[in-house]
Amino acid sequence: MPPKQIADFVSEVLILGVDDEEGNVVLLQPEREIKIGNKIY
Repeated sequence: MPPKQIADFVSEVLILGVDDEEGNVVLLQPEREIKIGNKIY
């Protein structure tokens, strides 16, 4: 994904997460090492 202007800063990363049953955010992560820049399907 290309950089995106958000308010007064440029975002250059994407972090994926989901809410758990207690309302906390759990970050998603790869199950093994992968090359930086690989596509997410």
